[in-house]
Amino acid sequence: MAQDTTVPNLNFEYWLDKAIEWGQATTLESQKDVCLHLPQLQEFLHQLYETLKDVGSIAAIQQFPLIGQLLGRLCWNPFVIGYDESQKALMWCLCCLYSSEPQNPVELKANSWIRSLLCHLLSSSKWESNEAETSPFISTLGYTSADYYCHLVKNVVFSLVAELRENQFNGLNIQRSVSASHVNAVSIFCVPLITLSDLTPLLETLLLYHGGSPKEVLCPEFLEAVNEAFLKKKISLPESAVFSLWLRHLPSLEKATLHLLDRLVSTQLNSLDEVAHVIKDSLLPQAASHPAIFRVVNEIFKRALLETDGTPEIVTIIQVFTQLFLEAHQNQNKQPRFPLKAYFPCQHQPLVRALLRRPSELPTTSWSQHLKNISDMLKALVEDTNVSSLTDLFEIWYLVACFGEWLDIAAEQLLKAAVEPEALLWLLAFYYCPQNENQQRTQTMVEVQAVYNHLMMLFSSTDLSLGDLEAAVARIRGMEQCCNQHLVTHLLTNFLLFSSGGHMVAQECIHHITETTDTSKEVYSLLIHTAHRFKHNGEENQRIVKLLNELLQKLTLKV
Repeated sequence: MAQDTTVPNLNFEYWLDKAIEWGQATTLESQKDVCLHLPQLQEFLHQLYETLKDVGSIAAIQQFPLIGQLLGRLCWNPFVIGYDESQKALMWCLCCLYSSEPQNPVELKANSWIRSLLCHLLSSSKWESNEAETSPFISTLGYTSADYYCHLVKNVVFSLVAELRENQFNGLNIQRSVSASHVNAVSIFCVPLITLSDLTPLLETLLLYHGGSPKEVLCPEFLEAVNEAFLKKKISLPESAVFSLWLRHLPSLEKATLHLLDRLVSTQLNSLDEVAHVIKDSLLPQAASHPAIFRVVNEIFKRALLETDGTPEIVTIIQVFTQLFLEAHQNQNKQPRFPLKAYFPCQHQPLVRALLRRPSELPTTSWSQHLKNISDMLKALVEDTNVSSLTDLFEIWYLVACFGEWLDIAAEQLLKAAVEPEALLWLLAFYYCPQNENQQRTQTMVEVQAVYNHLMMLFSSTDLSLGDLEAAVARIRGMEQCCNQHLVTHLLTNFLLFSSGGHMVAQECIHHITETTDTSKEVYSLLIHTAHRFKHNGEENQRIVKLLNELLQKLTLKV
């Protein structure tokens, strides 16, 4: 006569006795008894979960005082966790017992015990320690031990992902909803297993999961661990998951931005393409398509700029980042774009629109007029009586600094095109000396205009010596303000590149300037920006290209 295995599904004591009995099972008959009861046990665990999820951890323990003993024994039974969805049911039951806000040492200890069990359920190394007990069962399934554990992890992850996604789309269905504390517990047990490749789909699903809770449902340790692993290239995640991580956890976004800055500043990069590759690889420009992320990253950049006193490396990083952000924003085809005003809400919008125009979008014959318009708008803003604080002035300057390509073109246009120099010189004077008041700026303009006039007199000369440029070099050495020194250095560097006879004295002159003034980094930065434009926009004069490469090669050893 067949054994009657019908039992009351919610007879807790019955299943506790069975769990104790199975834990002592050593014979083939007793192991068969385990397998015989697995379908009913799974049904019991599903019903137990439905009961637990609505009562909370404290009430659950009051209703089932020995529930820890039952679940603990079942979690270590290889036959139980290997059967169908029993392992997932055990995990959900454990999550119901987890206290999201433990109030006393007992609850803290219980949480620690639950975490260890949850980790055990996904830790193949722990299962393999019981291989002597589990190998007969695994062999009957036709698996090797390694294959079995791999399939088990994948199945558990698949079940959890399906459960979370179903809840995401059926959030209003109370009967099938997963509580925030359960999702929180799942995120906690993922922490020590973050780098397990089979766990990636679950990480992605958790990061994209929001549910209906107004509070963050994922534990901060999980978010920090995922961010750390991503930054160290230990895991690979879809862009959407990374963006969601940074949107929901500000410390992770801040750490990612600082990590990028540290990586760029601590590495010698010899071209803007190399800088762009590192920045793009960080995913921050793409993530910045969301205005909240853009503004946070920008604030960190501003702080770095102020702390380093505007070092050329940081300015270059900001400029390259801004261009990559604009490219990502323009390439958003699958979702609606935010208006650009959302990224620069407090700035003068006509100025923003003018700076956003790429030089490649305009004919070269229109560059000078476009730059004059930018200069006129800036001058009106700076001289406005409402712009009284240094903070307001810095915000205006920072906006201009983000679009440094227009500044480089302004310096080139002064030498290469027939332009009225005053507006373009004022633009450069503001960029290099933004803190100057009207009287100081007037004095700067006088000094710079004199250098500019001297250089233009020599521009067409094919027979230059260092002595011909001594007046300009002497002005650089004699200027009290570093900002004026940098401005004149910019003009002189361009003169050496683009004038008829500049190539004859360029190396000697650059060596002299960088040896007698602290401008090596500034000159190097100017040259790699120029090299980048030549590469992407084309420069027909091969003599200029050759000279540029030679100067860069020499300066690389100094910076």
